[in-house]
Amino acid sequence: MEALLKDLSPVLQLLAVMALFAFMPFMFVCMTSFMRFAIVLGFLKQAIGAQQIPPPMVLVGLSVILTFYTMGPVFQQMYEVGSKPYNESGSIVLAISEGSKPLKEFMLKQTRENDLQFFITLVRKEPPQTLEDVTIFEVAPAYILSELKTSFEIGFVVFVPFIVLDIVVANVLLALGMMMLSPIIISLPFKLLLFIAVDGWGLIVDGLVGSFN
Repeated sequence: MEALLKDLSPVLQLLAVMALFAFMPFMFVCMTSFMRFAIVLGFLKQAIGAQQIPPPMVLVGLSVILTFYTMGPVFQQMYEVGSKPYNESGSIVLAISEGSKPLKEFMLKQTRENDLQFFITLVRKEPPQTLEDVTIFEVAPAYILSELKTSFEIGFVVFVPFIVLDIVVANVLLALGMMMLSPIIISLPFKLLLFIAVDGWGLIVDGLVGSFN
């Protein structure tokens, strides 16, 4: 495989690099820690009940910054591993192939075994002997599925205290006979007060960053 990649003509190598750049947004969103940050912060916004605050762009920007913070060592390792074969052979495709290995290792650490096994059985008749034999195309969908499951689990934990507060406020309003008053409007200030009192942003960010192995 490496010999085939090395023997590709410069034109084909350039086409491969252009195709890679076209997939860069997809890779950044679905093959890094960005997906978990974005989904959990989205759940947090819905749980609080503030529809337009903070703006979506702020949450996306925070997710991007946290992604570079958590993925920085991986990106650095990808550059170091990929630059060596490029300097030796001048093959861009081979450099990309070698440079993707740290990313695959990162995804494997976050991927659940049953999800990985599911996608391996879809494309292989026999299981691979080692994890090195598993391709990044098999790891990527398993990683995405695992991240969706993990993000929804964290989102459930984030939602619970706010739902409890909504129920308490709704019952109090019902007991006072204020059935026409929206519980969501009344509970929103208490949600914000609770979130500020426990340093919610710090807890969420610290928990998300620490959730990556």
